[in-house]
Amino acid sequence: MTYQRPAYEEVVIAHDGYTVTLRPSLRAAVTLENRFGFPALYRALDDFSITVISEIILAASRSRQDAAAFLLSLVGKPLFPFFLSVRQPLAELVSMLTPAPDTKAKATTGKPVAWPDFYSDLYEKATGWLGWPPETAWNATPTEIDRAYLAFIERSRWLGGSSEDDKQPTDKAPDPEQAARNLAAGLDPEFDRMGLRALKAKIASKT
Repeated sequence: MTYQRPAYEEVVIAHDGYTVTLRPSLRAAVTLENRFGFPALYRALDDFSITVISEIILAASRSRQDAAAFLLSLVGKPLFPFFLSVRQPLAELVSMLTPAPDTKAKATTGKPVAWPDFYSDLYEKATGWLGWPPETAWNATPTEIDRAYLAFIERSRWLGGSSEDDKQPTDKAPDPEQAARNLAAGLDPEFDRMGLRALKAKIASKT
């Protein structure tokens, strides 16, 4: 059965009576990618690395206190049952640190962009173009920011009277599903930043 990402991106992990809710927020994405990189995150789940897995839980937890209590409950106990219970939901969480595929978007090509630059661009979209407060931007997921920004662009084009041919987003990754597979293989996906800059300039000229 093919896995489908939920509309509201959130993961719940449970073990030995403890439950923690995790959100793939922009803050968690920036923290974890900067500290480990996506290939190492996926590898840590396969290797059952308690150190990296603990960092994932702490970074994405909606309550750091609950996350700390969850991890402390593991002290002195066999870890293998814990790994088996959290590996799949944590793999789903890591995949949510990148925007979900947009089935309506056309595939584009562009120069490779480092993840820090991509996340910085998302933050600029949220706070600059969408007008969200910084804390709202940090707590939103990359998918939420991406979808909200696309809706903003569509609304701006509609108000500006753009043609249907101009309504295709130009700032999307070539193929998010392929990007996720590239990440698991230790490769970097590509993002069309030149298209994004051109789009911003076009909208700015109409305001």
